[in-house]
Amino acid sequence: MGLSSISIALSGSGGAGVMTAGAMLLEAAAHAGYYGLFSRLSGPQVRGGEAAALLRISTQPVETPADAYDILFAVDWGQFERFAAEIPLGKHSTVLCDPHQGAPPASIASDGAIVREVALAQLAKAIPGGRPNMVALGAISAIVGLPHDSLAAVVKHIIGRKGEPALAASTAAIDAGFSAAGTLGFERALSAPKVSQTRWMITGDEALGMGALEGGIRFLAGYPITPATELIEWLTPELPRLGGRMVQAEDELASINMALGASFGGVPSMTVTSGPGLSLMVESLGLAAAAEIPVLVIDVMRGGPSTGLPTKTEQGDLNLAIYGAHGDAPRLVLAPTSILDGLATARWAAQLAEALQTPAIVLGDQLTGQARIIVDQPVPGNGAGNMLSRLTAGPAEAGAYRRYALTESGVSPMAIPGTRGGQWIAEGLSHGERGTPSSAARDHVAQQDKRLRKLEGFDFGARWADVEGDGDTAVITWGSSTSPARDAIRRLGANRRRIRLIALRLIAPLRPQLLRAALAGVKKSVVIELNHSGQLFRYLRGLTDFDAEIASYARSGPLPLTAQEIENHLMQWSAA
Repeated sequence: MGLSSISIALSGSGGAGVMTAGAMLLEAAAHAGYYGLFSRLSGPQVRGGEAAALLRISTQPVETPADAYDILFAVDWGQFERFAAEIPLGKHSTVLCDPHQGAPPASIASDGAIVREVALAQLAKAIPGGRPNMVALGAISAIVGLPHDSLAAVVKHIIGRKGEPALAASTAAIDAGFSAAGTLGFERALSAPKVSQTRWMITGDEALGMGALEGGIRFLAGYPITPATELIEWLTPELPRLGGRMVQAEDELASINMALGASFGGVPSMTVTSGPGLSLMVESLGLAAAAEIPVLVIDVMRGGPSTGLPTKTEQGDLNLAIYGAHGDAPRLVLAPTSILDGLATARWAAQLAEALQTPAIVLGDQLTGQARIIVDQPVPGNGAGNMLSRLTAGPAEAGAYRRYALTESGVSPMAIPGTRGGQWIAEGLSHGERGTPSSAARDHVAQQDKRLRKLEGFDFGARWADVEGDGDTAVITWGSSTSPARDAIRRLGANRRRIRLIALRLIAPLRPQLLRAALAGVKKSVVIELNHSGQLFRYLRGLTDFDAEIASYARSGPLPLTAQEIENHLMQWSAA
């Protein structure tokens, strides 16, 4: 019988084409009806350096990489040692490499993997225009058991745009790889998939962008920054199709100020950045809070501090997202609990920002943002964003409109500039109900209370977190740590170890009463996250009284958390 899942790593120096081959392999898997996950490793270099495409192909939905890779295909060994720790191998792993590229690094032998040779360069050289990465793609497809016609269809779709000579060369190289695989002694690796419906391929960044559009966003101002640039690139052609616009600003500060200006003008707006850019936006986030202007900010986190690790992952921006302001500037902070959940979370965040007239920050990260996944087609969203707080007409009496009226809910009527009877001042200075600057203590305190009241008093419903299971031990987590934690808990459940999962989607404002209710009956809990200081753990401890023991399992990136790592920790921790 074939396997239900297989994991593959394609490595090579920058320019060897391993990313292209990996992306085509995933698309061929989707064409054949499989599920899959594709992520990538690269260094901070603009050109050259190390590169690896990491894949997991399965007959069942997958959200996490395997504990160890079944196959490593090294097109060459250039810079491999830089990310060897990010490609775990074991004694059951097979390493395929070109003998003309030299001997495998010492780390390969220490892992106990089986090494087999494939003469990639020689096979490619025999084909006019042939490339080793295409030979490797054909060989892996044959080993995995992907249908030849699925791969051929993908090659024609992607390479065919480059012309007939390029298509002919790639097709011949892939065929050579298929033939070479037959000499390696592999049997069909994967079981046949059960195709039930149309599959989608989507990245985490694309899911966030799609959710923002479904939430009503129609203006984007952004400045390129790794690893958020792909999200800007995806949104740029999509916005005009919906009547929207994108502006590339000169820097991150200009980006958020443009978004605030567009939102003030009546267009739901957003900006996209990563940690260093979010740091620059802090003052304007305070302006958005004080002037109560809705804006969506998507932060695709990377390793920090400072320039840090631009192409690697970490969940280190939580404190900045929650507390980044001088004075008290409450805002919404959300994080998707899976790659595909980015669609629903960004949509919800855009609608909440508009309904509550406040900045909303969505925390993605490099790991999920740049990963591509094969999933079942999601249920369509509800389209337009929530525009309930925008006035279409002001009071008839001159001067009667109070933009910052002290309402019971904390949400005041917001007029689009030019609305008759709805003139108002959007002011960063402390102000009264009309928006006129005021240094009076009563006005300052009243507006602070109002801004906090509209967030703390709002009914966010059941979407604040994913709460799963009913064990008397619990894992509390967020963002990209959720999928490996969920996988680890599933494995432990198969061994009759029941553990509850609480994955926070709405992080700020925290819902302490809901969290305590979700923890009812729990004797001990652990907060799992990928940052050095345990930021979520400290945040929860600061705002919530826990009835039972609570511990922290936190470490820095760039190595992502794995299901095996979490499973091992949970077994040791729960037994202590």
